[in-house]
Amino acid sequence: MDVTGLGKTYKVPVREAGLKAALKSLVRREHREVHAVSDLSFSIERGEMVGFLGPNGAGKTTTLKMLSGLLHPSSGQARVLGYEPYRRDRNFLAQITLVMGNRNQLQWDLPVVDSFEMNRAIFGIARPDFEATRDELIDLLEIGHLVTKPVRNLSLGERMKAEICGSLLHRPQVLFLDEPTIGLDVTMQKRIRTFLAEYNARYGATVMLTSHYMADVTALCKRVIVIHHGKLLYDGPLSELAERFETSKTIGVTLAEPDRDLSGYGEVVAVDGARVTLRVSRAEASTVAARLLADLQPTDLTIEDPPIDDVIERVFATPDEPGSAQPTGKQRG
Repeated sequence: MDVTGLGKTYKVPVREAGLKAALKSLVRREHREVHAVSDLSFSIERGEMVGFLGPNGAGKTTTLKMLSGLLHPSSGQARVLGYEPYRRDRNFLAQITLVMGNRNQLQWDLPVVDSFEMNRAIFGIARPDFEATRDELIDLLEIGHLVTKPVRNLSLGERMKAEICGSLLHRPQVLFLDEPTIGLDVTMQKRIRTFLAEYNARYGATVMLTSHYMADVTALCKRVIVIHHGKLLYDGPLSELAERFETSKTIGVTLAEPDRDLSGYGEVVAVDGARVTLRVSRAEASTVAARLLADLQPTDLTIEDPPIDDVIERVFATPDEPGSAQPTGKQRG
């Protein structure tokens, strides 16, 4: 998958409030341009699982729609499996899937199993292959008791499991997953993550995943691409994200004697009995830890990067200025 200078711009009608402005807009409508995605470039190798992160409105879904052929880019180029997605070549569409957690792709009034049957016909899947794959997915996702129900009678979590099952019946080579675990309980989220990892290992499928559940990303993706305001903010290893954007570390210390004031060692962010959590600058973490060991002789001490959720929040707070955040990870060619 190769993306070069990809952009998507929408023209949005604008007018002031009031009757006069409404009448004026009938004769002369004014527009403003909204740059949903701007000059986005990256490459993803076959079989790679990449987290695609950004706050709401960052352009993630727009990008996935362009890469899956649902939207025509305003600028730049994209090639997926050697195809230009917007041309919607039949061979290309037969090798990809797009799962959107907030969009329904199954037939609303039909039983789930009938929608599966429609997908078999659309993709021209041989019945023995279809039935084997369908039964495997139904068993894995534990939806055997749901497939005879109309989609409209399913809860959000139940529908998402059915959506994932239906989207993989043709065994796609590229998976664009937009919030695939939305509405699922913690146990099923873990099951879906395990399944996606196994699917990737078994078929060598490329996975591009967006999710607000960072557990999905940390469990599946060694590499992340972060965009903000439609622009590339970071492309590199997830393990280096904290080092790139976070200037502090967290020191957890368990004291032999509780109720000690440790504010002189750093910012106290949490106290749980004898366990105190401090935030210190990354450069001073080793020095502070040595002082704590020498002065207090704690029973336990750990030095860690802040939780990945906190790091991501800091990433999104980065000013959106040219050159303010250059990608540190090497882009794949």
